[in-house]
Amino acid sequence: MRVEKISGPRCAVMGLIMGLLGACTAQPAPSAPPTLAERGREIFFTETFNGNGRTCGTCHRAEDNFGLTPNFIASLPADDPLFVAEINAALVRGFEAPRQMRANGLIRENLDGFEDLDNKFVLRGVPHTLALRTSVASAAGPRTGWSGDGAPGDGSLRAFATGAVIQHFTRSLNRVAGADFRLPTDAELDALEAFLLSLGRQQDLTLPLPFADATAARGQLLFLDNNVGRCNVCHFNAGANGDPAIFGANAGNLSFDTGVENLPDGPGALLGDPTPPRDDGFGIPGDGTFNTPPLVEAADTGPFFHNNSVSTLEVAVGFYDGDAFNSSPAGQLIRQATGSGIELDATEIQAIAAFLRVINALENIRQAESYLTSAGAVRREQRGERLALAREETQDALDVLAAASLNGDAQGDLRQARHLSSGHRANVDGALAALQRARGRLLAPSQPAPR
Repeated sequence: MRVEKISGPRCAVMGLIMGLLGACTAQPAPSAPPTLAERGREIFFTETFNGNGRTCGTCHRAEDNFGLTPNFIASLPADDPLFVAEINAALVRGFEAPRQMRANGLIRENLDGFEDLDNKFVLRGVPHTLALRTSVASAAGPRTGWSGDGAPGDGSLRAFATGAVIQHFTRSLNRVAGADFRLPTDAELDALEAFLLSLGRQQDLTLPLPFADATAARGQLLFLDNNVGRCNVCHFNAGANGDPAIFGANAGNLSFDTGVENLPDGPGALLGDPTPPRDDGFGIPGDGTFNTPPLVEAADTGPFFHNNSVSTLEVAVGFYDGDAFNSSPAGQLIRQATGSGIELDATEIQAIAAFLRVINALENIRQAESYLTSAGAVRREQRGERLALAREETQDALDVLAAASLNGDAQGDLRQARHLSSGHRANVDGALAALQRARGRLLAPSQPAPR
């Protein structure tokens, strides 16, 4: 049989015919298998573990900075799995406190055991899961959750996931594995851990940074000054770990009793239904301490403290100038070490908060750039999700700056970046350029931004 070489127009026609006949259908290139973190992401947002319909993402919402705020809760439909205690008769009493959840973003936790559900519980806000790689290690073992004991067993992130399934995914208050839920497999726990460790910053900042805004620059000086703000002692480089120059080998994530539970009229007490018992913090029974959260992400992850007792960043900073903190065990430690408590005037509080707002905006910009850059490398159905998350981060940066009237020119660039990342024909390159300009306005030109 003689094979004739076909070229030119005849080749094109022949190719069309063969394509229509299905003889020369091109096979798509095989996609790369998902990474361990990608498998973890799928489990985090879709796996119910045969429970009540909740997933990890029910409370740790990607579009709400992997946390859960009262404003976001108010936007959810009535049939959202978050509200399962209002839908499932087996969970009506003792599983959640629906009014507290809707009004204050508080979730019911039984960290000291499930023996007495009516009296042995606490109500806590949902901590974000960003930058966990930088914030869970300590000399005493891993620190997870608000009190550092948010995981049964060894306190690890793998145990954290297991504890969450038992606490929050159950079909009934009996919490019987195999009947009310299934426990995660070792492979699922490995994947969830990899995903959680991939979220947010992978390393802490190196301060100081050269801020363009004078108020933020002053706030950074106060933050780093251990004779004034003393913030850097426990939040070294605005992270979740203690200052190694002070704590030495123990300078990981630390737990302190800062007196938050002594504030009068916390959100739970004002609302009642039920009025929560005093939160005893770390351990069983607890010692009243709570572990230190990172501050880089603080400005857009309020309300603040373990019980969502403070709504604004400025008030959260001002708490450390008040009697509740200065009379607490942590406040007394500072007084013993320095000879005085923390005393901040109104302008110092404002400046420290401005510093925290700007570093938060810089982190928002970094995350938005990451989402935009990855949007072109994922499947089409994921592109829209990445662009939406980039817009959320951009909006967060805009919000935390606008709330304190900071860096108005950078706010303009952020608005442009948000606009360019919208719609079917999003201009990713244009949005990235606008984000870069915004970063350049937040920092003086002498030093590159944190990456």
